[in-house]
Amino acid sequence: MTNSAPYASQEFPPTLREVMLRGRWIGVLVLCLVVAGVFAWLGQWQLARAIDTDPPAPGATEQVQPLTEVVEPGQYLRESSGGQRVETSGTWVAEDFIVLSQRFNDGAEGYWVTGQLRVAERTSIAVALGWAPTREEADAVAAGLAERGAVEGEITGRIIDDEGAAVPPRADPYRLTLMSPAALLSRWHDVDGLNVYRPYLASTEAPEGLVDISSPAPVEKSPVNWLNVFYAAEWAVFAGFAFYLWYRLARDAWEREVEEFEDAAAQHP
Repeated sequence: MTNSAPYASQEFPPTLREVMLRGRWIGVLVLCLVVAGVFAWLGQWQLARAIDTDPPAPGATEQVQPLTEVVEPGQYLRESSGGQRVETSGTWVAEDFIVLSQRFNDGAEGYWVTGQLRVAERTSIAVALGWAPTREEADAVAAGLAERGAVEGEITGRIIDDEGAAVPPRADPYRLTLMSPAALLSRWHDVDGLNVYRPYLASTEAPEGLVDISSPAPVEKSPVNWLNVFYAAEWAVFAGFAFYLWYRLARDAWEREVEEFEDAAAQHP
């Protein structure tokens, strides 16, 4: 006849080390090692993305480059190229000098005169030419530029991302307030099969009758992306937690066995 008490025949309870060395908990440890390895790899991947090993040289945005070397028609502007000074040439489309409202220049609200510059065969870029304090002045300059016809020109300016589109007010559905090549494209002429640059060009020098657009050099960013560093640290914490979870589960199992041993010893002294 066997003793029904599981620990009645034992003199001492199992140690924590003995419990951890059992096959079950070694298997759980191996699983935790695999999970921790995945977390460590993810942390290393985040850390690699956090540090720019080839950051732009200081003042690189102020060195004028050809437009085609910075961005191609239809492509999105790289973050490192935002605000880069570029140069290009082409032919102005006489019918497409359009005025934008609610444009600020050094804190003063006014208007921009924009134009469509054909830089290649069936390829155009939107250009912000200059700023005016009143709508009348902006309209007068736009009309004067349109009267010159399709003239050729060279321009230098900063390449800037599309500002997106906004719903025009009901009172004036034709008013534009954001510099969006996509929105301007809907107002331009002869656009069948036209390739358009996604960003726009803010001219460095305004034509006569307008004020130069205030477009300072972009702030140079740190080569370290601290958000990605934070994510990498999180993955390291998760990897450590996998081992802590294994230890905690094994310890809980050991504590239950010790309690059962003490109960058995109390019942069968």
